[in-house]
Amino acid sequence: MKKEDLRIVFMGTPEFAVETLKALVENQYNVVAVVTQPDKPVGRHGSVLQPSAVKQYALEKGLPVLQPEKMKDPAFVETLRGYGANLQVVVAFRMLPEVVWDMPEYGTFNVHAALLPQYRGAAPINWAVINGETQTGVTTFFLDKDIDTGRIIMQLPFDVPDEADVEYVYDGLMHLGADICLQTLARIVEADGHPASMPQEERADLKAAPKIFKETCEVNWQQPAKRVYDFVRGLSPYPGAWTTLVAPDGKATVLKIFKTTKTDRPSGGVGQVVAEKKHFYIGTADTLLQIDELQLAGKKRMDAQAFLNGMKDLENYSVH
Repeated sequence: MKKEDLRIVFMGTPEFAVETLKALVENQYNVVAVVTQPDKPVGRHGSVLQPSAVKQYALEKGLPVLQPEKMKDPAFVETLRGYGANLQVVVAFRMLPEVVWDMPEYGTFNVHAALLPQYRGAAPINWAVINGETQTGVTTFFLDKDIDTGRIIMQLPFDVPDEADVEYVYDGLMHLGADICLQTLARIVEADGHPASMPQEERADLKAAPKIFKETCEVNWQQPAKRVYDFVRGLSPYPGAWTTLVAPDGKATVLKIFKTTKTDRPSGGVGQVVAEKKHFYIGTADTLLQIDELQLAGKKRMDAQAFLNGMKDLENYSVH
């Protein structure tokens, strides 16, 4: 088989997926159509429709774009079938029904931002950092009936430095995802559409990567400092870890935390607030955690010194 024999439908929505679509286009793969989420209402009244990052790129390149509300919609399925794709590539998209993923002759493969079977789910990058992993990676696998359980084609590892936040890992895996997609396509071409793949190992120690909600992001100070440190960087810069700062009069304010530094100073108590000149600390289950970058509700993101300059009587505050 030659690469020109592949007729590819690409499916994806966020910026993360654009890098892979760009790699397909720049390497002269025949992308016959792009499927992405419907435009999202934005603005105060939701009167402006914002196209996805994938749609914006696809339109720039003159690629046909499909935006189904429901993936099982018969009209969409028929339109998709009309493009005659023999392979589908999925990156950071939603769950597909069997009528869609089973449509192409050579199947549908997904680029997942983790080393499967670890971190199946919607937020694998966040959870890998939250859990303090020193290595994650990307996986290509064929879709089947369950979420992120299909046969693995390839994997590439990615080291996670201890100081890295989600933004760093996201950017690294975004580019590595494009690389593994091209390598997977090369294997598909070489194998006449049927590359070697292996079933995922089901183990007792598998960690999940469920979708993250606001309540997921609340800091639990009753953990060791290392766990809180990893939790903060696993949610920074978005959506952001948060806690509740309580004033001496009982008034509570949401405080987002974006960057911290571990210390070896013993904690005087869980949730204890310590302010010393240019430094701001909060007590965890074992040591004080230095808070370096933060944001009060209604304010801009700032460093600790700027925060301390605007606060009085901080020693009498607490966090929950």
